[in-house]
Amino acid sequence: MLYRKIASLIEAHLQSDSNKILLIDGARQVGKTYIVRYVGQKLFENYIEINLVEDALGAGLFANVRTVEDFYLQVSMLAGDRMKEKENTLIFLDEIQAYPHLLTMLKFLAQDGRFTYIASGWLLGVTLAQTPSIPMGSIRKVQMFPLDFEEFLYANGLNEFAITAMRRRFEALEALDEATHNKVMDLFRKYLLVGGLPDAVNTYLAEKNIQTVREIQREILQIRRRAEADDPAHLRPHPLQYGEQEKARGGQEHRG
Repeated sequence: MLYRKIASLIEAHLQSDSNKILLIDGARQVGKTYIVRYVGQKLFENYIEINLVEDALGAGLFANVRTVEDFYLQVSMLAGDRMKEKENTLIFLDEIQAYPHLLTMLKFLAQDGRFTYIASGWLLGVTLAQTPSIPMGSIRKVQMFPLDFEEFLYANGLNEFAITAMRRRFEALEALDEATHNKVMDLFRKYLLVGGLPDAVNTYLAEKNIQTVREIQREILQIRRRAEADDPAHLRPHPLQYGEQEKARGGQEHRG
């Protein structure tokens, strides 16, 4: 499993007494679903994952949900046997941008407090800007990105001791020894080629073949372009951009 810094943030939030729902925003294929699933299954006996894009393309159970009770009814249709108590039940709403009205619903789910929730999606800033009632007081929005270089170093076998030692040298403006410098620069050049998308990194680690990595990168780019073409609402300008709203409401967090 790839080390992701955001995992500790997710775990800490889910174990805290916060009454806010964690909302993870990030581009497609950066690993949002995987890391939430990993942490959720680790911490909660009853883990319920609902992919809302799949629902929108299929049964449409959540298309017309407007009340908390309606929401619980639809969840029970999928996983009624796992709806227990708040302390041991996590409901993960993945790809929540498929149903913008559920972003408003998060406020009421947080107030109800019957279960623990987490949500993720992409281009959520735009979706929130187009949502009539923005639940800013009920959510904690964090941004997830592809692997940064430090996470790439972990993926390539460096441990916390080595990375901490290098960071201290950097902060003290001290040079690394030549062998370590050459090793890290080699990894940096590979990082520039491979990038930080988890599928690309895992493919590189398994095959050490840059051509195969390029194919993965092209496939992901095509997936993103198709998704944008299928969802033109995200491409329309909005009179009140989310960045302005964030500035008024205190901003957001950024995590790798």
